[in-house]
Formats: sequence, structure tokens, C-alpha cells
Amino acid sequence: MKNFLLLSALALFLVAGRAPAADVAPDQLVKSTAEDVLAIIRQDKDIQAGNKSKIYALVDAKVLPHFDFARMTRLALGRNWGKATPEQQDQITKLFRDLLVRTYAVSLTQYRDQKLDYRPAQIQSDGDALVRTEVQQPGGQPISIDYSMHKGGDAWKVYDIAVGGVSLVTNYRGAFNDQVRSGGIDGLVKSLEAKNAEAGK
Repeated sequence: MKNFLLLSALALFLVAGRAPAADVAPDQLVKSTAEDVLAIIRQDKDIQAGNKSKIYALVDAKVLPHFDFARMTRLALGRNWGKATPEQQDQITKLFRDLLVRTYAVSLTQYRDQKLDYRPAQIQSDGDALVRTEVQQPGGQPISIDYSMHKGGDAWKVYDIAVGGVSLVTNYRGAFNDQVRSGGIDGLVKSLEAKNAEAGK
């Protein structure tokens, strides 16, 4: 259940809100984005029915302004980031971004009557922000979703999501380490390419 919610949390935030991100507080960005997304899902029967092309188009058009995929990828690779050439780093970042978008966008179809509660952002000593939210599920226990964000230029960007204490970045770090250990950086690239091909079916 936590794994599904982790995927869903990313998918929920992948579709950007209407307002520009510049000068918007991190907690306000999370709230406006999530509320806009839920409104879209509730009204769009094609998305609810799992129309992949429509979901991908929506996500592809809105995701980049609000996520720092370069930082997410660097954190997920950990010490292996330095083993990759700049070209490989760019390639892995793109492949990882595509995998997250393809895999998690489908989770958008699962949203119906959930209610989200939002807490004020906690600004960390390093200038990053933590935005805590909670999903209230009809007939189920509430689930915490925490967004780790940093100021990228003039806008806040998400670089990790934790659901029930499970970090997306940490979740992938173990798998990436195993793939690099067995096949090197090239092996990781091939694995991501294969997963993207499978997720796109």
C-alpha cells in the first residue's frame, strides 16, 4: 500500500497548478497544485478511464517547472553519480525522469474522493523546505506525504517525496546501487531504457 501511495504522491504533484511558481511559498505551491490536479481528475473521464496518451500529455506539459530531476537523480545515485561521465549523467537523468512520468502518471486514475490536509512549510537550516500533507481516505487510515523542496532560481522545486516515511529517492537508491554493482553505469542505463520501454506499453 505504501508503495502505491508513494507512486500516487508523485503523480499527484506531477501536474502543475495554474499559477507561476515564482515567489509562491512552498506550501502554497503544493496546495494549489494538488487541488488543481484533483479537480482535473474528478472532471476528466478519459483520465479516470486510464487514457495513457492524455495522461502523459498532461504530465509532460506541466512537470518540469516543479521538479528538480537532476537533483533527484544525483541523490538516487548517491556515490555512483561521480562514476558517470557528464554525458551519462544527463542520459540517466532523462531516463529516470521519463520512468517516473511513465510509471506514476497512471496512478492519477486512482484518485476520487480523497481529501488532503496541508501544514505550513518548515524551512530547514540549509534553506530547503519540508511540506507535510496528509491524505484522508474514506474508510481508511490517513497517510502522510512529505515533500522535500529547495529554491531553484526564483521558484521552489521538489527533489524528494516521502509517503509514510518511505522516501522515493531512497527507494530507488538501493536498486540503482545493485544495478551499478552488477553492470556498471552502462548497465544502469540499459536497465532504465528497458523499464521505460516496458512502462510505455
